Amino acid sequence: MAALTVISRKPLSFVLSVTALLGALLGVLMGMSMGNAPLGLIAGAAITSAVAYLGTSVIPEERTARYGLIAATLIAGLYFFGLVGGLTGALWGWFLGWFIFWLYEGRYRARLHPYLTPGQVLWHFTFRIICGLIFAFLIIPIIVVMPLSFNAQDFFTFTPEMLRFDPAGYSLKHYNDFFTNNEWQRSFKNSLIIAPIATLVSVSLGTLAAIGLSQSHVPFKRAIMAILISPMIVPLIISATGMFFFYAGLGKFLEYQLGLDKNLVGYMKVVLAHAVLGIPFVIITVTATLVGFDNSLTRAAANMGANPVTTFFRVQMPLILPGVISGGLFAFITSFDEVVVIMFVGSASQKTLPWQMFTGLREQISPTILAVATILVALSIVLLTTLELLRRRSEKLRGMSPS
Repeated sequence: MAALTVISRKPLSFVLSVTALLGALLGVLMGMSMGNAPLGLIAGAAITSAVAYLGTSVIPEERTARYGLIAATLIAGLYFFGLVGGLTGALWGWFLGWFIFWLYEGRYRARLHPYLTPGQVLWHFTFRIICGLIFAFLIIPIIVVMPLSFNAQDFFTFTPEMLRFDPAGYSLKHYNDFFTNNEWQRSFKNSLIIAPIATLVSVSLGTLAAIGLSQSHVPFKRAIMAILISPMIVPLIISATGMFFFYAGLGKFLEYQLGLDKNLVGYMKVVLAHAVLGIPFVIITVTATLVGFDNSLTRAAANMGANPVTTFFRVQMPLILPGVISGGLFAFITSFDEVVVIMFVGSASQKTLPWQMFTGLREQISPTILAVATILVALSIVLLTTLELLRRRSEKLRGMSPS
């Protein structure tokens, strides 16, 4: 029988101190945005602790206290910041009300083992806070770019109108510039041409290499694997320099000896260079998928008269497909985001989107970069979501997940 957890109300001093700490943290962030962090710290701590005292000691009912807090923060947000501020204030009021009574009623221990000491409970939530701070450290620099891409002015900073949530401070003109500017569209089309072809080459060669290295009779497998994944390890500037000299000679041969068009040769060099960068990702993901592959299936197919090609496409490929697609998505992201190698190997005709962004930062400080960055972040989120779905499907096919 599961142990019954007894939840009791916590001392008011405990609730006030923790909520004051939360308010101080928010106050510092708000104060930094307004140029006065110490005042924000003091005001945040005082306001949240006062709200906690009123909600737990003065107002007799929890529901009344929480709804009243939501209404108060909604009105304050509307008065100071307009509609968006009102919605943000209402969300903050809802969270603060929930947090106060989550502490006061002792609900934070409801899902924990009853035998945990206060120190263990403290470490449990401290560890979660540390993980959350690390996540925020990684994600906030990316999130900040998104609202800046809607800036109505040609600035890389938040304007006073944006901080007041004034609709006049927001605009889609940077997105409009991206979709109507010939330079941006040409670089975007180049990325859409180069990345898929490089991904196809990476997936084809990387999958074959992974399958070959998974065979027990292949000699020097570790050495071969180390060589194949070396583009991931070697500094990119060194790889780019080597590719420059190698593909320069290859380009001359294709142009002067075979008579191919110079522009076509430029695209071929960039595609091959990006394929080299993407192959290690395909090898690693496909090799990980092949770890749980049952080789008796291929032997059974061979005993039934299937040739190696038929066995691969009918038996092996469907089972390792999640790993192949995952590796292909990594290779696509690598090619789509790459800027160093393209600057060494390519020419102005093959200018990709990251190269155009780098040029915009170095030469003209174009705010359109912010809109492009937001679009790339959205694309990355879609691809990472796809990767996670494929990972779960791979686990189900390999019998590692019960659901």
